[in-house]
Amino acid sequence: MKVLVTGGAGFIGSNLVKALCKQGDRVIVLDNLVSGYKNNIHSLHEIDFIKGDIRDISLLDSIMHKVDVIYHLAASVGSKRSIENPILDADVNAMGTLQLLESARKHQVKKMVVTSSAGIFGELKTLPIREDHSVEPCTPYACSKLYAEKISLVYADLYDLDVVCLRYFNVYGPHQRFDAYGNVIPIFVFNLLQGEKLFIYGDGEQTRDFVNVYDVVQANIKASQVDGLSGAFNIASGTSITINDLVSELIHISGVKPNIENAPMRLGDVRHSLADITAAKKAFGYSPTVSLKDGLKEYISWVKEELKEIA
Repeated sequence: MKVLVTGGAGFIGSNLVKALCKQGDRVIVLDNLVSGYKNNIHSLHEIDFIKGDIRDISLLDSIMHKVDVIYHLAASVGSKRSIENPILDADVNAMGTLQLLESARKHQVKKMVVTSSAGIFGELKTLPIREDHSVEPCTPYACSKLYAEKISLVYADLYDLDVVCLRYFNVYGPHQRFDAYGNVIPIFVFNLLQGEKLFIYGDGEQTRDFVNVYDVVQANIKASQVDGLSGAFNIASGTSITINDLVSELIHISGVKPNIENAPMRLGDVRHSLADITAAKKAFGYSPTVSLKDGLKEYISWVKEELKEIA
């Protein structure tokens, strides 16, 4: 099968590309390397890597020929980044997705898996959260991802194109580098291992549903294998942990005792997060397998190796 992975040199994308290559797919990776890293996929000699932007419609048209499945992960990511630069956020996430959909339609691609975000829900009213929860995005990033999801499902209704939108909760794992724009696990782990102070925003009793990247990868692949399936689905672990307890777990695993300081809550942060993943289980057999403890152990080991290379 010939597949296109946008953002395939990024954190989640590179893990997906490796899994697709392992199962024998012919993979085209499209990435502008703004937030992706070529060394994430440097060992995958069988892929066709193209440095480019999803907003370049002529480029999309030139590579869409005979593509069977598109995995769309390219994005401008992060609530803080979107607040600082909402125009870029909308251009990449909203218009970039529309360009990709239009190219897919013209070239009669049959299946597309689109990365959405739990951020579209805004502050949660009920827990665990189901797909039919009201959507009240509270950052430009969440708004652009909601648009991308909605326009994708409109294309699924209008054309002969199956589109599955996966609403990721808090994804973590290998290839996730330090991100000052809000991904808490890499921020904590990189700072922890480098002897830096850890900042906990608010009282630390806010909760998050963390899902390992390997489970996210399997969700993408399984969603692409069901004929006639379109819709939006939560992708998470179905469990939650407070930020304070996350820090305690990281200290226990790493053996490092950090200096911790509380800071004011950030704009756009929700208080609690916990997903209901029943719909994804029923629709395409999604079932997370990596525990947070095991996932954090592997991620800490990966970050240690990454820091050695940086040094």
